[in-house]
Amino acid sequence: MRENTDGFMALRASEEIYQRVKEIAPEAVYHPLARAIVIPKEEREDEGSSFIFVITAGTADVPVAEEAAVTAEFMRNKVKRLYDVGVAGLHRLLDHLTELREANVLVVVAGMEGALPSLVGGLVERPVIAVPTSVGYGASFKGLSALLAALNSCVPGVAVVNIDNGFGAGYLAALINQMAKVER
Repeated sequence: MRENTDGFMALRASEEIYQRVKEIAPEAVYHPLARAIVIPKEEREDEGSSFIFVITAGTADVPVAEEAAVTAEFMRNKVKRLYDVGVAGLHRLLDHLTELREANVLVVVAGMEGALPSLVGGLVERPVIAVPTSVGYGASFKGLSALLAALNSCVPGVAVVNIDNGFGAGYLAALINQMAKVER
């Protein structure tokens, strides 16, 4: 793969697997929160100011968000992160409203009741990719509550990937962001 591709990534990898990969690919980089091993692509010039915003409701959602962010960055997209800005602390999200509206696409990661993607979707006129997570307690049902909340959102422009699918969200966000760059 290393010889025939311009970089690659492996997901859901442990530190132990990374150490074995590093033996044959010293340039490999490990992202422990995302559990991702990346062999970087060749560098390219900065392609402008367009970016993807990756947002989490809580700190427990960060590993899935990092998987999305690392995936989008691997695909040569600029990514900004905003973590722990869920509906219980709405003021933390609203402090960044101007910047949220400047993103081409937003990935919103939320467990528990999964309300944040709908809230963000109502604040911005951009595509929002909702990523329900399996974290939470009480009646979260391992992410099913957040998944159903995202699927039942009445906010236009909110799309949903499966529970804990940071890779799928990051990939889709990268494609949307790259299309938006072409249109400008």
